[in-house]
Amino acid sequence: MAGKNPKKFNFITFTTILLLLLTSMASAYIIHLLILICIYLILSLSLNLSIGYSGVLNLGHIAFYGLGAYTSALLALAGAPFVLCFLAGGIVAMFCGFLLALPTDKIKGDYLALVTVGFSFIIYSLMLNLDDLTRGPLGLPGIPRPAIFGFVFEDNFSFLILAAIVAIIVYFVIKRITDSPFGKLLEAVRDDELAAKILGKDTFKAKAFSLALSAFFAGLAGSLYAGYITFIDPSSFSLMQIIPIISIVIVGGLASLPGTVAAAVILTLIPEALRFVGFPSSILGPMRQIIYSLILLVILIYRPRGFWGKVELE
Repeated sequence: MAGKNPKKFNFITFTTILLLLLTSMASAYIIHLLILICIYLILSLSLNLSIGYSGVLNLGHIAFYGLGAYTSALLALAGAPFVLCFLAGGIVAMFCGFLLALPTDKIKGDYLALVTVGFSFIIYSLMLNLDDLTRGPLGLPGIPRPAIFGFVFEDNFSFLILAAIVAIIVYFVIKRITDSPFGKLLEAVRDDELAAKILGKDTFKAKAFSLALSAFFAGLAGSLYAGYITFIDPSSFSLMQIIPIISIVIVGGLASLPGTVAAAVILTLIPEALRFVGFPSSILGPMRQIIYSLILLVILIYRPRGFWGKVELE
């Protein structure tokens, strides 16, 4: 009717329509990159929840990613439905995240970072050596593609829609958490844990829940990754794989969810330019790690808060 403002599109509806328009004529390569961006975004948002909002320097986040992938893959290969595999991946990772949080009340800073690195090594070693369960370095091939209510996400375009929906939901859930009183408590613990304790706040419980929730979302990302690639092996979850994820968090900015989104897109696309330079495929992987490491070092030196961050990494 004249004189009335048109209804505003819901953000999720607008994003879905935009995604459909952008990818309707896109090549398989572009769709593949968009799927990776969605998976990296979920990982980075969840890591920002523990590092940026609660101040827990977690360098073992990739272990939760691997736990979610292996849990989901093993259940899928056993014939379990995707929804069960998907949630189980997150729950197993969340349980391990809570276990990892147990020493956080006594260990802080660099020492806590070393503990999380050790945890990552332990999980990687289990993936590599439990041959009867994980097939060790041979990996798990033939992982079924996700299927919901009989619809199989067989082609990459339909999988992109699934990954994008999950990424959007994770973004808003984490935003709701960080905007809640619990999120404000996490920020208080990050900024001055002693003051929070004096005010009677249970800082250990806050950090433990933060790390567990962070691990849960990382496990969901691992489930998506396993369902997309249909093959996983321990090399996909080595400690070196944390470099791109932590680079996204630092470049985008600690405690900045929009910054994480922007950095996930930018840092996923920048290394892809190497494919068109003519480097041999044998050095493309190491070159990506070098690029991520250089970007991370430059940002830490000249912009400790990242481009959109609220706090500095101590």
